[in-house]
Amino acid sequence: MYDKLNSMQQEAVFCTEGPLLILAGAGSGKTRVLTHRAVYLIEEKGVNPYHIMAITFTNKAAGEMRERIDRLVGFGAESIWVSTFHATCVRILRRYIDRLGYDNNFTIYDTDDQKTVMKEVCKRLQIDTKMYKEKSFLGVISSAKDELISAEEFTLRAAGDFAKERQAAVYREYQAALRKNNALDFDDLIVKTVELFRNDAQVLDSYQERFRYIMVDEYQDTNTAQFQLIKLLAGKYRNLCVVGDDDQSIYKFRGANIKNILNFEEVYPDARVIKLEQNYRSTKNILNAANMVIANNVGRKSKELWTDNDEGEKINFQQFDSGNEEATFIVKDIRNKVQEGNCQYGDCAILYRTNAQSRLFEERFVVSGIPYRIVGGVNFYARKEIKDLLAYLKTIDNGRDDLAVRRIINVPKRGIGATTLGRVQEYALEMDMSFYNALKMADDIPTIKKAGIKIKPFVNFIQTMRSKVEFLSVSQLLQEIIEETGYVAELEAENSEEARARIENIDELVSKAAAYDETEEMPTLSGFLEEVALVAEIDNLQEGNDYVVLMTLHSAKGLEFPNVYLAGLEDGMFPSYMTIMSDDPMDLEEERRLCYVGITRAMTDLTITCARQRMVRGETQYNKVSRFVKEIPQYLLRKTERRGEDKSGNDELKKPFRLAGSKVNPIFNTRNAYQNKPYQSTSFSSASTSKITLEYVSGDRVKHGKFGEGTVMQIVEGGRDYEVTVQFDRVGMKKMFASFAKLKKV
Repeated sequence: MYDKLNSMQQEAVFCTEGPLLILAGAGSGKTRVLTHRAVYLIEEKGVNPYHIMAITFTNKAAGEMRERIDRLVGFGAESIWVSTFHATCVRILRRYIDRLGYDNNFTIYDTDDQKTVMKEVCKRLQIDTKMYKEKSFLGVISSAKDELISAEEFTLRAAGDFAKERQAAVYREYQAALRKNNALDFDDLIVKTVELFRNDAQVLDSYQERFRYIMVDEYQDTNTAQFQLIKLLAGKYRNLCVVGDDDQSIYKFRGANIKNILNFEEVYPDARVIKLEQNYRSTKNILNAANMVIANNVGRKSKELWTDNDEGEKINFQQFDSGNEEATFIVKDIRNKVQEGNCQYGDCAILYRTNAQSRLFEERFVVSGIPYRIVGGVNFYARKEIKDLLAYLKTIDNGRDDLAVRRIINVPKRGIGATTLGRVQEYALEMDMSFYNALKMADDIPTIKKAGIKIKPFVNFIQTMRSKVEFLSVSQLLQEIIEETGYVAELEAENSEEARARIENIDELVSKAAAYDETEEMPTLSGFLEEVALVAEIDNLQEGNDYVVLMTLHSAKGLEFPNVYLAGLEDGMFPSYMTIMSDDPMDLEEERRLCYVGITRAMTDLTITCARQRMVRGETQYNKVSRFVKEIPQYLLRKTERRGEDKSGNDELKKPFRLAGSKVNPIFNTRNAYQNKPYQSTSFSSASTSKITLEYVSGDRVKHGKFGEGTVMQIVEGGRDYEVTVQFDRVGMKKMFASFAKLKKV
């Protein structure tokens, strides 16, 4: 079994005692190493499977690891704990969170639930959400939790800073609301487990004894809270094996701390470091390009990917006049490859820096009839009908979840008005009880009078369903909710396409519940709700379907495709203007790592494209070729110079996409945009006749508030404004109106 591993993989498998850092380059077979290591521990070292833990980030990765371990180990494999960070913490907290003062049947709040709580918090604190967005408060709180900063500690640190003091007040109120609802958000799952371990030596010791051998996948993506969790678990036996690649650390915006992997040897001075540098995925040319790009980063551990695969084709680099031409070329190139029998649609992926870049590709795929799918769209569990039915299940499972109760109190409509609900809420706050318990006592609330009659049927229904939880499977319970509430019957009465689509979604939820009932050894309603809450968006990527995949580079990590198109490789797009203008050089290094991830997704064919000009936020931007492309040696690139219209045919694809009867948006004709609407600006009122005066002329050096210094290349007079073209030192050429630009001569 082990002779099929290369020498470094074998070394990683056989090193079982003490701290171990495996630096696993892209496509180097890290999952294979982890699974074989688990087998070696059991078969050769005599370790009880019960004492082995393998932990990762996504359900998909955990499922793949579990499947491989089961196949290799056979009997006893089920005792190995293979799980995600969040699922691990849920299991621990379900058993012991009562020691922190919570009920064990707590609810897990998703993003929408958090937003609802935050709206209520801001309303209570009389915060103007037009000025201070709920989302920004949630971001601050999440970042604090990633660093294990409690609301109390955040408050102490905020002293003297008015903005931070406001954030601290929101943080405290938000946590109080979650506590009252017996709910945790995703960050709390990790935070509360760390808190439990720190506060209860007995619980910590029991899990340290249980997990004597710990393996952590994708270690470069861990945040401070996850680092502390693993450190605590491994504190007794220190048999900790972490696998990761600092060159693929791209989730700083989610709280990932690259220092966890870069400083591993400082935390564990006796750690052994093994590098997996042989790549089994890509051609030599693709790997050489990736190595040359990432070598420009300073904050990294030295390593270089190599392969026994063929040299392969050179990287196809194409520069176009506009984003429209770029999209036309890529879609046509994919179609040609499929028609010539060189690949299938499912072999192709278009990767880009931001979600907004997908529009042009989508339009052309629609025109050409090519099947495609965007990864990272609306999640199945975020759809209204699904959230409604899950809210019923949550209410039945945990009546202390106010959000779930309030979501479905009038679904279907029961005629319970906002005033009545407001009075129930006031009573709940006054009596320090949950919203649902207040509903149960509606007859005792003097302010709602006869409205209590409308509340009683809802309470009776929930209580009846609760009495059946013990006797019905999750799918049966769900079907009874659907039938008794008339949810589907109401949709059928609508008799619309949208209603039919929603019914299909409900059918799928029932199928999901049935599958859970069949596959889970001891299915429970709480377990089903946990499984639903822990599904990540990327886990929903279907396999085996023949369609082109469109996704951001962040979503592409961990995937591979025979044909990859990296689109929009321009300074200003990738790396972004924000990164280029940042004072922190680490921001540019993270963008370079993202580029490295993109390049290493390609197996046999890589195409990199960019555009000389692109319409962004209604403005034409002139961008230079990305500095990352320039870091690839010329001998690895196959270039085609393209200026003007593409003469290679296919007029249909070159046309701007539009619906029948609609007008062509001038955004699609970027090269003639100014000729179509010369120098018009909405900033001038019709009454305004005065013309601005410029303090600079062509050739002068000027400074822009955002883009820095540059040279004025051209000034064109038009109406009441001037169109100024400036070649900026850092961000390339931009064309703008003088009144908006507010350029200062330097």
